[in-house]
Amino acid sequence: MSTRSDMALELHLGKILSAATAETVQSAVMAALRHVRSGTGGKRRGGKRLTELLARARTSAATADEWEIVRSLQDALHYTEGRLLRPDYEEKYRLHYRDQGPRDKLGLDSIARTVARINELWCTEAEKYLTEHPGAVVAEVLEHVRKLGQDARFMQAPVADPARYHIPRGIAEGALWTERVLKNRVEVTDPAEAAHRIMSSPEALAVLAADEDGRTVLRAAELQRRAAHLRELRRVAEDATASEHALQRALNGMYWVFGGRFIGEAQQRRLVPGDEVDIPLIRGDGSLQIVELKQAAAVKLVKEHRGSWVPRREVNDAVGQAINYLVGLDENRERISMEFGIDTRRASAIILIGHPLSQPEVDEKEINEALRIHTSHLNRIEILTYKELIDSAERALAAGDVM
Repeated sequence: MSTRSDMALELHLGKILSAATAETVQSAVMAALRHVRSGTGGKRRGGKRLTELLARARTSAATADEWEIVRSLQDALHYTEGRLLRPDYEEKYRLHYRDQGPRDKLGLDSIARTVARINELWCTEAEKYLTEHPGAVVAEVLEHVRKLGQDARFMQAPVADPARYHIPRGIAEGALWTERVLKNRVEVTDPAEAAHRIMSSPEALAVLAADEDGRTVLRAAELQRRAAHLRELRRVAEDATASEHALQRALNGMYWVFGGRFIGEAQQRRLVPGDEVDIPLIRGDGSLQIVELKQAAAVKLVKEHRGSWVPRREVNDAVGQAINYLVGLDENRERISMEFGIDTRRASAIILIGHPLSQPEVDEKEINEALRIHTSHLNRIEILTYKELIDSAERALAAGDVM
C-alpha cells in the first residue's frame, strides 16, 4: 500500500506532539515524527511502518483518554492512506499558514470562483434537461445533475474538437465496478487510475453500450451505495459518544450487512407486548432473527479472570435481554404467525455490541476469541462486535457479493 508523507503531515505531527500531555502519547507521536523526518534527500519517509506508528500512537492516546489527540491521529492516518484530501487536511489543521494569520485568501478566492462556475454549469444542464423533458419533476432533475457530476471526472478532450471538452454520460458507475474488479481480483498498482483509463477508451464505451440489460451498471450502483453506507456505519461505530439510537439509524435498511441469508426486515418491531426488537430480520425460509443493538466504542467488552479474557457484565446483561426476547417469541409464536405471518418457532438472536477501540490495551483477536467461546455455549444467540460485522460486510463487498 502506497502512503503519503510530506510537509503537511510533519507540521501536523508537530502540533499533535505539542498538544499531547501523557508521556506515553508524546513518545509514540515522536516515534512517528522521527520516522517521517528520516527520509533521505530532503524527502519525508512514509511506507507501511508509518501507518503502524500512527496507529500505535492513536492507541496510546485512546488509552490515555486524550480523545482530541485520537481524532487528530486518525485524520493523519487517513491522510497518509489517501482517504483525506490535502486541501481539506491543510485547511482543517491550518498547516499552510501561520496560526495567528488570516485564512488562505488565495485558496478561498479560487474556490469561490470555481463554485460560481460550477453553479452556472449545473443550472445550464438543469435547464437543458427541463427543455428536453418538460414534464420532469424536481427529483428527476436532481438525479440527472448528480449523475452528470459523477461522469465529469471522466471528461475527455477529443482531438477532432479543439478547445472543447466532453463529459461522456453513464460512465461513472461502470468505472466503479471496473475499479473494484481490478482492486480485488487483479494486481494493479493504481486501480482507480487504471479504471479511469479503461473506461475512457472508445472500446470500453462500446462494450458498455452493447450491455442491453444493464446488469453491470446496476451492480456497480449497488456496490457504490453499500460502500457509502458501510463508511457511515463505521464512522458512527467508532464514535465513543454515539448512542444506541444513532447506531440504529445508521443500520436502517442495511439488512444485507448481516449476510446473504437474510431477505429483508420485518415491518413490525413490537411482536410481543412490552418488547420491541431493534432489528427484526427475515431469513430466506421465513423465520425470524432478531438483532439487539448495544453501544459500540463506549462499551468495554472483556475483563481478565484467572489468566483468561471473559465477557464483562454488559455482555452478559445483553445476553439475558436477548433470552427474554426469545422466550417471549416462543410463548407467542401462534399469535405472531396469525397476525404478522412471521415464523418465530426457530427464532434466534444476534447481539451487536462494543468495538475493540474501547479497549486498545487488549488485542482484538483476544476480544473476538472470548466472545466466540462465550457464544459457543449459548443456544440461538450470537455475539458480534460492530467492527467484526463491518469488516465482514466490507470483505463481501470487495469480493463483489451483492445479494
